[in-house]
Amino acid sequence: MSEKAIKPSLKNPFDSKEAVEFNIPGEIAGKAGGYEAAMQEGHALTERPIKSVSVAQVEKQHFKKRMTVWERIKVLTDQEPNVLFQNWGKNLDGASLVTGILNIGGRDVALYGHDFTVRAGSIDATNGNKLARLFQMAGEKGIPLIGMNDSAGAFVPAGVGGLDGYAEAFTALRKISGVVPSIMCMFGFNAGGGSYLPRQGSFLIQPNDTFFGLTGPGVVKSVLGEDITPEELGGPKVHGASGVVDVTVADEVAALRTAVRLLSYLPDNNSMMAPFQTTSDPLDRKTWEINTLLKKAFNSPTGFNTPFDVSIVIQQICDHGDYFEIQPERAREAVTAFGRLGGNVVGFVANNSAVASGQIDCDSAMKIARFVRFCNIYNIPLIFMEDTTGFLPGREQEARGIVQAGRSMLDSIIDVRTPRILLILRNAFGGAYASYNNYPTGADLVLALPTTRLAVMGPAGKEFVYKDELRKLRGSIAARVKQGVKERTSAGMEGEEAKKDAEKEAAEWLKLEEAALNLRYEKELMNPKEGLALGSISSIVMPTDLRKVLGENMNFFLRHYKPSPMQSIQREFH
Repeated sequence: MSEKAIKPSLKNPFDSKEAVEFNIPGEIAGKAGGYEAAMQEGHALTERPIKSVSVAQVEKQHFKKRMTVWERIKVLTDQEPNVLFQNWGKNLDGASLVTGILNIGGRDVALYGHDFTVRAGSIDATNGNKLARLFQMAGEKGIPLIGMNDSAGAFVPAGVGGLDGYAEAFTALRKISGVVPSIMCMFGFNAGGGSYLPRQGSFLIQPNDTFFGLTGPGVVKSVLGEDITPEELGGPKVHGASGVVDVTVADEVAALRTAVRLLSYLPDNNSMMAPFQTTSDPLDRKTWEINTLLKKAFNSPTGFNTPFDVSIVIQQICDHGDYFEIQPERAREAVTAFGRLGGNVVGFVANNSAVASGQIDCDSAMKIARFVRFCNIYNIPLIFMEDTTGFLPGREQEARGIVQAGRSMLDSIIDVRTPRILLILRNAFGGAYASYNNYPTGADLVLALPTTRLAVMGPAGKEFVYKDELRKLRGSIAARVKQGVKERTSAGMEGEEAKKDAEKEAAEWLKLEEAALNLRYEKELMNPKEGLALGSISSIVMPTDLRKVLGENMNFFLRHYKPSPMQSIQREFH
């Protein structure tokens, strides 16, 4: 047995060395000269980005369960990439970043990816300029952008050049924001500028076992003396809950495939509609599952106060039940998602009563505001589904700025120019109704299910509507207790026991009377009748007809909508 250690290699020992000739086919080769030498050198330069990296560096990347930038490109598309700006300076300036154009599903997509096998994917002045030029070209040509981030940040030996490179890229990416959509994937361990740059994108996808943040755990330890793991500091669970990341996935392949799927719902630029996709799902398909869901919920012991997951409603309305949720791990009181209805891409914004009664808090308000603004910029129509008891009250929410967050949500809805429909599923109370895409805030159409409870307040509103009756009922308690004690003592019950029993009976009587008033309030005021009479609601829709009614109305609005960049005044707060 050999005592020499065998070093793993990616090289095929049976593969014959490819000889590259630069002769015209069929030509009798003559004496080679300067031309052939120039061709040989040019060929070596074109191959250098891939072949100059040592096998050890590739193995190191694989050992960390990461792909190389070239392997990631192959996951995105089976077409050969058109690589741009292949600059490799004598000190590898610019080499740690790959930029190019891909064909994904027949669409041109601008792409950049850090090559971690070269200088740990760091940024210097050369590739910062290269990145900026790619962004500018994407904006000028009106094509979307995908970024594959795997960088240690600025290249320290480059000095201020690395910082200038990042500043140039930051500026260029900001200038195409709102012109073309961008999807960023986070791979590896990123810090500083490597975190800020991708978050400038429209959407951010992060797999497990990756990190990005302002600083790494080592800096936190040296500055604050705090021991913390990369996962706890900047892993997908942290960023998914905060809203810094829009989608978290299992691994790199899932991130890249998710990026391709998300891209299918996005337009190339702000002058176009998102891609139409012919569907075999009939627009007049009955949505019986929605009827079953609501029937089981509202016929349960808790009645119309029973929560349900609004995702099921969205699923049943969309073509073949397929939709793409944005920020699914954050602020579940609201669901924001892309879906298709009759082949057209639609943005869904829905209150989710399954979480905290669908109450709107700071996180869900900002989640809604950001999604609505994106759809507004990129000509994506919106369907709002309302089922909320209002904004979440309390000291914590006020301290976090619920007034400003709620205002941001309202502002984003008022500014919408794309076709938009409001569907009231159940609860629509107070300020939440007033700020949730009704006719006064600009809705094109307001529909309601028969289960709608539209009112200034929820059941607590009985305290104002029936205050005289309640005052009379509560004022009669003392007399009822006194009469009850008298009846019980005359029947032989002892004084203290008689009083307790009489108070209990009076309390139960009051509870029943208040419950009757609650029911009366719901029947008289918490229903769609007044809204229908005043024109706040256009019509009542049966649950089984939701797909048909929403789809036909949306088709009508889209036939009369011309996609274009936003032309209106940009308001101060966003």
